[in-house]
Amino acid sequence: MKAADSAPLSASEGNHGAPTTAGFELPPLAAYVHIPWCVRKCPYCDFNSHAAGPELPEDAYVAALLADLRADLEHVGDRRLTSIFFGGGTPSLFSAKALAAIVDGLERLVAFSEDIEITLEANPGTFEQAKFRDYRQLGINRLSIGVQSFQADKLKALGRIHDGDEAIRAADMARAAGFDNFNLDLMHGLPDQSLEDALSDLRIAIAQQPTHLSWYQLTLEPNTVFWSQPPQLPEDDILWDIQEAGQTLLAEHGYRQYETSAYAQPGRQARHNLNYWTFGDFLGIGAGAHAKLSHADGRILRSWKTRLPKDYLDPAKAFRAGEKLLAADELPFEFLMNVLRLTDGVPAMLFTQRTGLPLDVLAKPRRDAEARGLLSADPARLAATPKGQLFLNDLLQSFLP
Repeated sequence: MKAADSAPLSASEGNHGAPTTAGFELPPLAAYVHIPWCVRKCPYCDFNSHAAGPELPEDAYVAALLADLRADLEHVGDRRLTSIFFGGGTPSLFSAKALAAIVDGLERLVAFSEDIEITLEANPGTFEQAKFRDYRQLGINRLSIGVQSFQADKLKALGRIHDGDEAIRAADMARAAGFDNFNLDLMHGLPDQSLEDALSDLRIAIAQQPTHLSWYQLTLEPNTVFWSQPPQLPEDDILWDIQEAGQTLLAEHGYRQYETSAYAQPGRQARHNLNYWTFGDFLGIGAGAHAKLSHADGRILRSWKTRLPKDYLDPAKAFRAGEKLLAADELPFEFLMNVLRLTDGVPAMLFTQRTGLPLDVLAKPRRDAEARGLLSADPARLAATPKGQLFLNDLLQSFLP
């Protein structure tokens, strides 16, 4: 048996119990499932991922995931899952049989909403493509394909193991397997990338007709190869030109920006990510997975699981590595650092529904941010202005505790 998780924090430990109002509502519930293995660690990646050995411990890991889930069921209540996201690592390294056991376990233990969105991150390599049809048949209804670039020199610089042709075929294979909803992940600001390089990648991606595009700038993160051995990245003026021209190109082809780095065809926004960005709840199971879970009395808990797969699979060690009950004065920033990523923001009343705090606790920092031109002056919405979207960190500092 797995050792018991650390004891839950009580609301009396410091100023942790968020005062609730009549407006608090338990938010929708999603689930994030982390599969920590990949073929090879990419030099820019700071996610909890580990190079796979000759054999993956699928059975042991599936059993651990479901035991981990059972330990968190007290937070579910009578809610059904609105979405599931398999992230990694490279979840598509797992067999359809193993993924089916996880999906079946989630449905048995938590239950699904009728229109649940189930997304699997997949590499474009031929090996994964061969499994797409099996994934679709087990109930996965959305793929997120990690293309990053279609150009051989850029893929080599990023340490990717697929080529541009495989990336193009992956979109065709996804459709042939029955996926009418899929995302392509694409990066810009790559080593030695020109404006035309970046736009060429975007044009090829758009030609594959994905329903969703995640288009984000490469950043150098601590604890990565690129951090210790930085590549030559484009100058700031080129990065700015890429951003402006790329957004225009995407809009011209019907991909509306709805979040900092997310673009979608009408009605095809990623529901799982929208749940994050509207301060919804999510279970986090798997090595290194994070969760955000609300109690009926308005307390909000963030927790995280042990990172190393060998520790996660060790029956003598706890799944949960730590947890934190959010203090009332932390909630405005926690809420806004998510919702202000959304281009349209959210209705102002959502603040009280999600945090249990009255809207007037935001009154002064709202006025200050509005005066600086960073926050919309619409009293019924919480939304960054176009300037605020460009200077989001400056805007969020207004709401720090």
